[in-house]
Amino acid sequence: MTNTPADPVTESFQGINPATGQPLPGLFQEATTSEVAEVCERAAKAFSEYRKKSGAEKAKFLEQIAIEIDALGDELLTRAQAESGLPLARLTGERGRTTGQLRLFAEYLREGSWVDARIDTALPDRQPLPRPDLRQMLRPLGPVGVFGASNFPLAFSVAGGDTASALAAGCPVVVKGHPAHPGTSQLVGEAISRAVVACGLPAGTFSIVQGRTIAVGMAIVEHPAIKAIGFTGSFRGGKALFDAAARRPEPIPVYAEMGSTNPVFFLPQILKEKGEC
Repeated sequence: MTNTPADPVTESFQGINPATGQPLPGLFQEATTSEVAEVCERAAKAFSEYRKKSGAEKAKFLEQIAIEIDALGDELLTRAQAESGLPLARLTGERGRTTGQLRLFAEYLREGSWVDARIDTALPDRQPLPRPDLRQMLRPLGPVGVFGASNFPLAFSVAGGDTASALAAGCPVVVKGHPAHPGTSQLVGEAISRAVVACGLPAGTFSIVQGRTIAVGMAIVEHPAIKAIGFTGSFRGGKALFDAAARRPEPIPVYAEMGSTNPVFFLPQILKEKGEC
């Protein structure tokens, strides 16, 4: 499922065309705290099964997501362009990047070295103390909350790198759709959900909730079923999520790409002509 049934009194909102300032077709429901809790609990339930899937099974799932996204065709690009104002050529490339990284993760899963398995056999005669048999490997943490970027409606959003890596690791994902492109988020979310069904995975393997308020995102971060956060966006937004994650009774990691600083160059002639401005 892409999201839970809307509460009859929940506020609805629409996507906005940034070029015209006009609302776009489609109503999206602001998720309630109880709806967020429901999808988080469903993700926790799915984790017990999804974490046991083999690398080949998860690889097939990621590849199916890529297939479903490609199958959206021009509908996805048209909606993404209307909501973002980005050129069609840029979005076409970004879609390729999105599906490409899903397929790359699938290749890595089949190759298998990502688990970083290590075996140090016992050395009972070692001095001054014997060494026990030591074995370790990377294991999934649990459900991951993902927040997409406003300026990358595909490659850093619902099916972006954070989602792909979490699913590859064996972690169910709960996505907070970005309010700047709710229609695009919904289309991709539905594509992932179709892949979940096609691969016979538990329903809670993937969920998306929509919303414009801070409360929706905080409800994801603060829910005890969520074990990690992936975020791409502003420093202010990411820091708020980081602080909330740190305040939890069980603090969780936040993998965040926050903000940017663009260099500005003042050439000598401009300084002479406009230095006083």
